Amino acid sequence: MTDAAYCGRFAPSPTGPLHFGSLVAAVGSFLDARSQDGEWLLRMEDLDPPREVPGAADDILRTLEAFGLYWDGAVTYQSDRHPLYQAALDRLGQIGQTYPCGCTRKEIRARAGSSGIYPGTCRAGLPPGRKARSVRLRVPDLEVSFEDRVQRTISEWLPEQSGDFILRRADGLFAYQLAVVVDDADQGITDIVRGADLLDSTCQQIVLQRALGYATPDYLHLPLVVNEHGEKLSKQAHAPPVTADHAVATLCSALRALGQPVPDDVAGCDLADFWEQAVSSWQVERIPKTQKISER
Repeated sequence: MTDAAYCGRFAPSPTGPLHFGSLVAAVGSFLDARSQDGEWLLRMEDLDPPREVPGAADDILRTLEAFGLYWDGAVTYQSDRHPLYQAALDRLGQIGQTYPCGCTRKEIRARAGSSGIYPGTCRAGLPPGRKARSVRLRVPDLEVSFEDRVQRTISEWLPEQSGDFILRRADGLFAYQLAVVVDDADQGITDIVRGADLLDSTCQQIVLQRALGYATPDYLHLPLVVNEHGEKLSKQAHAPPVTADHAVATLCSALRALGQPVPDDVAGCDLADFWEQAVSSWQVERIPKTQKISER
């Protein structure tokens, strides 16, 4: 855990090389931290081996370094932190906040209808003859709200909009929601700057934070970069990897995507001068409030 007044983080998943959308998220979180003399940590979210690409984690690290995005301290790997997640899950179980679920995805789809929200089939206990497959959080019947620094007030009525969500999957892997909440608290993260695709996860994470007695960080959700079809840039959408062949020019494009000023003379700078100017001119109020922006 850090003692920094501001501690941010960038947390990519090693499912492929870094693309422009991920670079924009990295630049936004980096600038927000450095503009406040804060720490910027790097966490590799290698929590889902079936989706990971061999060598992707090292490739991401090399790409960040090539763009001058240097992090503080050692890289954290979620694959090394399973005992922490299990301890948190045990703690939640001891205070009655979790329950075993025996439902398959097919059964949930059949019962939930178009909403896709888990209907609470196993909330009062496993049906006779059923074995536990996953572990779910017993979501409280309340509305959760938070103030996003860009998107403003976000509210969610959890029973209707998320339902009792999974903390440990049927394949035995820990769910992202549990891992990210435990990691952020353990690392002393004060400010989370990330893409708007994770906006819908935030209220669930806040409920988990409260159940575990953790502080809630400040949130800033950046607009997503989408392709010409309106799809989020991703490996699934065949987003090309970024290269540092023209690092400053690519970083200028990232700044424009974040609504930041790009002086005419910046394109001719070296990386050190680029970052000095970018940090000193970072303005959160200029970030587009729309949740999607077109690529470059």
